Amino acid sequence: MDHTPAAAWLAAATSAAQHQGSGYLLRVVLVVMILGCAFTGWFLLRGYKRKDD
Repeated sequence: MDHTPAAAWLAAATSAAQHQGSGYLLRVVLVVMILGCAFTGWFLLRGYKRKDD
């Protein structure tokens, strides 16, 4: 397995991202939104948990 320098990898990733258009950005926004909603729901609902001690 060949070692790829970080600068070459970053340049390849940048050029690939330019060819994909806004579809990649939309996917990232949707994933972050879903994870944010799940985390917010968990954070708010954990306050309603009662201990029966």
